[in-house]
Amino acid sequence: MLNRRLVKNLLGELPLTAEIYWRLVQGDRPVARSFSLRRTKKNLPAWRLQAQQALALHLPDQPAPKRLLLFATLRYWIEHAALLSVTLSGLGHKVTLGYLPYPSFDRPLTQFDLRRNAAYARSVLSAAAPLLEPLSFLDVGRTAPAALPAALAQAVHEVSVRDTQYTLQIEQVDTEDLHSPSGRLFNLRQKRNLQAAAAMLNWYGALAPELRPQALLVPNGSILELGAVFQTARYLGLPAVTYEFGEQRGRIWLARDSEVMLQETDDLWEAHRNTPLNESQWEQIRALYVSRQNGRLWENFARLWQGLPSQGGAQVRAELGLDQRPIVLLAANVIGDSLTLGRQVFSRDMTEWLQRSVQFFAGHPEVQLVVRIHPGERYLKGPSVAQVVKAALPELPPHIRLIEATAPVNTYDLVEIAALGLVYTTTVGMEMAMSGLPAIVGGRTHYRAKGFTLDPATWQENFALIERLLSAPHEHRLKNQQVELAWNYAYRFFFEYPCPFPWHLLDFWNELDEWSVERVLARQGREAFGATFEYLIGEPRPYLQPVEAL
Repeated sequence: MLNRRLVKNLLGELPLTAEIYWRLVQGDRPVARSFSLRRTKKNLPAWRLQAQQALALHLPDQPAPKRLLLFATLRYWIEHAALLSVTLSGLGHKVTLGYLPYPSFDRPLTQFDLRRNAAYARSVLSAAAPLLEPLSFLDVGRTAPAALPAALAQAVHEVSVRDTQYTLQIEQVDTEDLHSPSGRLFNLRQKRNLQAAAAMLNWYGALAPELRPQALLVPNGSILELGAVFQTARYLGLPAVTYEFGEQRGRIWLARDSEVMLQETDDLWEAHRNTPLNESQWEQIRALYVSRQNGRLWENFARLWQGLPSQGGAQVRAELGLDQRPIVLLAANVIGDSLTLGRQVFSRDMTEWLQRSVQFFAGHPEVQLVVRIHPGERYLKGPSVAQVVKAALPELPPHIRLIEATAPVNTYDLVEIAALGLVYTTTVGMEMAMSGLPAIVGGRTHYRAKGFTLDPATWQENFALIERLLSAPHEHRLKNQQVELAWNYAYRFFFEYPCPFPWHLLDFWNELDEWSVERVLARQGREAFGATFEYLIGEPRPYLQPVEAL
């Protein structure tokens, strides 16, 4: 008797079988709830009408039209991309919405079901015609993985490794053993990512030069098919903008020709590092810092990592039984977090940085090492930093303390009593500097080398720095100028790096009540978000332009 999956795989290779089956049996309905675009189907005609009405107004500040490719995969990104695509069309741009109709990034799907999903998505998105051209990346031909150029194939391989690391929250991936969890997942991700890159190459190469897009817009750009398509654009020399959403509602992160999760702020800092904060800016960043310190949400920030308010340094010292020896605070990231993967400077990865750091301090009982596991670990299922530390030191010496993610300890109280901070990429390193605490940064993070942290390039330099600072800890507190620099940078990062944007990925269906497509495309919306939409299509932000152009 034939296996059901085998039958679907066979039918999936026959032309039109999946599409006809979907039309006759599904009757224009989704194949499964995991890939239902029902809300998009309901709202898309109204979005299209509002965009068409905006186009008819011919406003004098209408931007120069561009040909754009917006690519997305997974239901939620496709739904958000449909809204963004129609809005960009309402600004006068010619938008192609490329998509791959996967309901999940880590589960196999038969070709038959994938093609049915593609037919369903095409039917839904076609309601935006003629403003929007939907393009299934399943329909633009296939290239065998071996046919990809070597440089692109290597870039896609790295994306697939990162997919596996991020999904399983691990740092070491076995790409060969298909019986291991990481090997199986890597094989799935590699196959899909190679196919996405090949589809992008085929589609772009088949277009006449005058019809090719002038820019690619893609969410994230570091993982999944999103990363594979971004890397293909970079290989082709096609300008690419990646975007992502952080903890702030009403804001979007943007990067041009770079992965947005790298959070590259060099140009922003170069433009503003010598500009002191005014009183209003100081009030904003102080209020945000105090709210983070006391475990409270603040304004449009939606994430809360501290489980309790600050209790004060003296109390936490007493509760942990810490004596008067100098305290070194090692603030860890979550293993496999997107802000740690690929951020190594002198270590193999964050795991090695953790292991060698605690092993170093095992031989220095004259100081106390406090390893603070990131409170965010309690929300995730991957391996814990505690396991890494205990693998490196099965018997923790009494001068090394491990603070679990769920422990009722406020990280800012630990910062208060520390003589030195060690971080990989966590934002706590920036906040250490804001408190005057010298912080040694082991990974490539956005605030590294901005003038207020210590940034070793080798293991030797790293350990020499630690020994030098601990030889006279009270003499190495940051100078006032460095502390002010850290506060200045924190303000730029939290309030100027993110751009105003009406629809956060996690809540855009509700946010449409306040910011409809019609309102965003009207005068009020253009004043609020017009600059952001220009950055989205590849135009430079003001601080990236030559001074004479401002």
